[in-house]
Amino acid sequence: MDRKVAFKTLGCRLNQFETDALVTDFYKAGYSIVPFSGQADVFIVNTCTVTNTSDHKSRNIINQAAGKNGSRLLVVTGCMAGSQKEWLENRKDITWVIENDRKSSVFTLVDSHFKGEIVHPSDLKQNLFDFSPVEKGFHTRSMIKIQDGCNNFCTFCIVPAVRGRASSRPVNDILENIRKVIDLGYKEIVLTGVNISRYRYENNSFEDLVGKILATEGDFRLRISSIEPEGFGDRFIELFAHPKMCPHLHLCLQSGSDRILMQMRRQYALKQYLSIVEKFKKQYPLFNFTTDIIVGFPGETETEFNETCKVVRETGFSHVHTFKYSVRKGTRAERMAGHIPEQVKHVRSEMIRQIGETNKLNYRKQFMGRKQVLLIEKTFKDTSSGYGQHYIPAEVDTPSVKNTFVHVLITGIREGNDPVLTGQCI
Repeated sequence: MDRKVAFKTLGCRLNQFETDALVTDFYKAGYSIVPFSGQADVFIVNTCTVTNTSDHKSRNIINQAAGKNGSRLLVVTGCMAGSQKEWLENRKDITWVIENDRKSSVFTLVDSHFKGEIVHPSDLKQNLFDFSPVEKGFHTRSMIKIQDGCNNFCTFCIVPAVRGRASSRPVNDILENIRKVIDLGYKEIVLTGVNISRYRYENNSFEDLVGKILATEGDFRLRISSIEPEGFGDRFIELFAHPKMCPHLHLCLQSGSDRILMQMRRQYALKQYLSIVEKFKKQYPLFNFTTDIIVGFPGETETEFNETCKVVRETGFSHVHTFKYSVRKGTRAERMAGHIPEQVKHVRSEMIRQIGETNKLNYRKQFMGRKQVLLIEKTFKDTSSGYGQHYIPAEVDTPSVKNTFVHVLITGIREGNDPVLTGQCI
């Protein structure tokens, strides 16, 4: 019988990678991967719980799947499966709730059910890294999980409670995974985890790992996903001179106020953060920095918020992911004094967003007359589009083959909510 399975993923790239790996498991076993909006025998929701908004979106998606007609299985996994497990398990319309440490065995659970075998989620093996190399997924790039969990315990963050303590994947497993996806035809590798700058396996640091990946044979480029400004040295910066390295980092800032950073229990001061940015831009003037900002953290004054605005404006981040502070139960910040009214957080969020939009347009205009190497992700009748090595969207005036590199001369920019560079193949 042709079984149909549908997926919905919320949150970070780590979740996206884990979903793509599960898609591969079902695809290789003969299941049909179908849109979440339609009918399926199995619905799998990979949830996020980092903010109240994430919780709300996850609940809505779960309710959508639960409301489908007919006999179907509903599997809920991801971070909400850890933070709200009891509530989810008490719902009669959810078949199984699978926490992150057993997520890699979701296929085993579902397939055993259809074979008439009785398997309980607690019987599944616990392994943070036992995911299949992605052969069939939802993304042109291949994300590679190198690390999970976090030991920082920022006062606002629930991640250590739902992802656990920091754990690093063996180097040889990572390199083998990368070799397999390169053989499958992937052209861009994205390293992902919860706190990848703290990667440590035996005697290998994060820089050691990146160096070994860059030495791997194949026609691919390497991108680093979201990273904390911790443990940076000149050696890491020098790695970006390698032709396979993409000149882009999503370097989390969170606040431009040293007092707020201390209250957040971040592992750096503003001066240290700005020094990292300065060193990169001195060596690579067009290096692309994007970031996260939390507005309305408990006790954040107007002056401290304005300090953040100043840093965002002057640093010139090309994209700012802005979060309004959300109370996460059990965190230290929940018990802090001076919680900010929602309306104030909304106004501050909008101000950061506007600064970010101005930064984005100004940064992208710098590429006029310059060359970019696009990884084609979408093709149309007369055009194609993708992202350059600096992680900027661009469109070319000729159709190209998906998942190929195309050299482009940037000749224009189409302004709007998300300005897109335009150019011609060279």
